[in-house]
Amino acid sequence: MFKKYLYIILFIVAIIGLSYVQYQYFRIGLNLAGTQFNENMGDAAKEIKNELKIKNELTFLVGSAISKDDLSFRLSMDSIQDASIYFMNEFLQDKLLEHGIKTGYGFSLYQKDSTAYLSSKDSFTDEDKLLRYPIILEGYLPDLLGKRLILELQFENVNRYFLSQLNGLTIPSIVFLFIIIFVIVWVYRAFYLQMNLITTTNEFINNLTHELKTPVFTIGVATKILQEKGHEDERELIGMIRKQVDKLKGQIDKVLELGSIERKRGFINKKEIDLKPMLIELSSNFEQVSKLENFEFSFDLKGESYMTMADEYHLENAINGLLENAKKYSREKAVIALEAYKEGKYLIIKVRDRGIGINADDLKKIFDKYYRVSDGDLHHAKGYGLGLNYVKRIVHLHKGKIEVESTVHEGSTFVLKIPLLKND
Repeated sequence: MFKKYLYIILFIVAIIGLSYVQYQYFRIGLNLAGTQFNENMGDAAKEIKNELKIKNELTFLVGSAISKDDLSFRLSMDSIQDASIYFMNEFLQDKLLEHGIKTGYGFSLYQKDSTAYLSSKDSFTDEDKLLRYPIILEGYLPDLLGKRLILELQFENVNRYFLSQLNGLTIPSIVFLFIIIFVIVWVYRAFYLQMNLITTTNEFINNLTHELKTPVFTIGVATKILQEKGHEDERELIGMIRKQVDKLKGQIDKVLELGSIERKRGFINKKEIDLKPMLIELSSNFEQVSKLENFEFSFDLKGESYMTMADEYHLENAINGLLENAKKYSREKAVIALEAYKEGKYLIIKVRDRGIGINADDLKKIFDKYYRVSDGDLHHAKGYGLGLNYVKRIVHLHKGKIEVESTVHEGSTFVLKIPLLKND
């Protein structure tokens, strides 16, 4: 439960962090847009000032309007002023567009003492928020009046304009942020649904396995009594039944051990121990089995001691499982060898056989839970795909490594590397 809330907190922090980063990029984009706008306005203002400096059709028309001179036109003064405003507006709009400025604007032509001569028809709702660019005119128009003239360009809602310039950045960022949130939430939900399903399945398997232990134990006791009291010709058949019951009991214990480790989230009881006595006893017992079942087994345990932090019970089960697999997956007469020695900071334990081997494709999956090689020579070997998964989990819980080399029809070698204590 703690991990669940930790993941949720990390997810929220990550989204807030990503949003903050996007906001900072957004601010930088606005600043860059403002800087670019000012540069473009500076270039446009220079051109406007230069073209209004000389006498031409536009400046002559504007000059007649601001000087109230209607002698050159057969129009009323109001019409001359309207025409001046129209053509001045067209002129300014063309210059602004040439420099990439496409937002709405207004203009005002006035004297330094604030006497307005011409103003655009556009009206602005909030005069205090206008962005103003005054251009001090030179040449023909101020000389005509003998006064200092200023042409002021006015912009409203510049931030909205800047935002429109950043649509190629902001809209994809927002879309991708929502996509990331959706995908993470979906994966998180799917992950916990899957975890709940796995937990339910494991609980069902464990409960079923516990229920099976009672009848298996009862059958074992009954066959033992029958074997002791039965006739000579029945004992062989009862012995076969007992052997199969023992195998079933072994599989049940293996499922319970694996389930116990998973429920305790990888808990094993490690303590400082010398593994050599355990390996000697395990090898000696397996040697007796080899004599009874007529297969070859040899072992070579180099060195005086193997001091490590380990759970002897689980580690013994893991190594015994590798030996049982070596016997199970042999063609005819099994040839098995166990070797142990120290190499650097690891205890190396090798289990080698001359069995049927494993092909390269299956070699990548043999440690997966419930995976079994289902073709070729392995049809005769029964199991549930739990043994090697159990071995791998135990080795990893000891902070060790497991490796395997195998060649089809030649055999396999499993290598366990268990960390030694520093003083060994």
